[in-house]
Amino acid sequence: MIQVLVTGAGGQLGQALQHVAKGYIGLSIYFADSAEGNIASFSTLEKLFEKVKPQYCINAAAYTAVDKAETEQEAARLVNVTGAANVAKACLAYHARLIHISTDFVFNGKKKSPYTEQDEPDPINVYGATKLLGERQVAAILPAHYIIRTSWVYSEYGNNFMKTMLRLANSGNTLNVVNDQYGTPTNALSLAQALLDIIIYEHSHNSAQFGTYHYSNEGEVTWYGFAQEIFKKHKLSPEVNPVTSAYFSTPATRPAYSVMDKSKIKETFKLNIPQWQTLL
Repeated sequence: MIQVLVTGAGGQLGQALQHVAKGYIGLSIYFADSAEGNIASFSTLEKLFEKVKPQYCINAAAYTAVDKAETEQEAARLVNVTGAANVAKACLAYHARLIHISTDFVFNGKKKSPYTEQDEPDPINVYGATKLLGERQVAAILPAHYIIRTSWVYSEYGNNFMKTMLRLANSGNTLNVVNDQYGTPTNALSLAQALLDIIIYEHSHNSAQFGTYHYSNEGEVTWYGFAQEIFKKHKLSPEVNPVTSAYFSTPATRPAYSVMDKSKIKETFKLNIPQWQTLL
């Protein structure tokens, strides 16, 4: 059995991993919540790693409140930077391979074609900046790492755009949704499956190709287009107005374009990535 440790088990991706893990024979997965797997505390992680003795660790723990991060900068840094470094150090000490989850928000959004792993990051908000610093900590500390950047994650778990739209659809109010930010929705279950598939592939082929990878579902859309598709799938018809980013005065600036190229991860791990609409 391949021993796998998941930190951040109570979050959206952590819960998605718990859901899909049932279908994977050959993986023994230990799910640690934010208390037992407090990545901000290295001593706590040491105890956890000593208990589980993982061959792989999926770090799904993160501070993801994009707007709050603008004012809660220390809290964001503690989890996304210090926490990422702590996990990398624990993996180094216990000879585990790390799959660290990052974000499309490391990019500034000025590009007009999908971002590749070779494109230079340039975050435009605190959340993106802390996630990029976390990436760099992981890469500096632990050679045996996979950094997986993803985007616009949604599922039945946690708080996300899809659940917000479904809640607001029944409010009877007219909805205003941003129509000038382009990205790719990612079903958390498909991301979870991809992460476990990577472990299986690497282990069975005895071939480690460490580094940074991009994973989202295929295609691109605006938040407005995403909302329209959500309502269509659920046979809902609220009144929805497309608006510009300037309509909402949010603390954090979002990239106007954050679609990512998935060629590298598909070729390396032989992944078949579905269109975002198919998984919705």
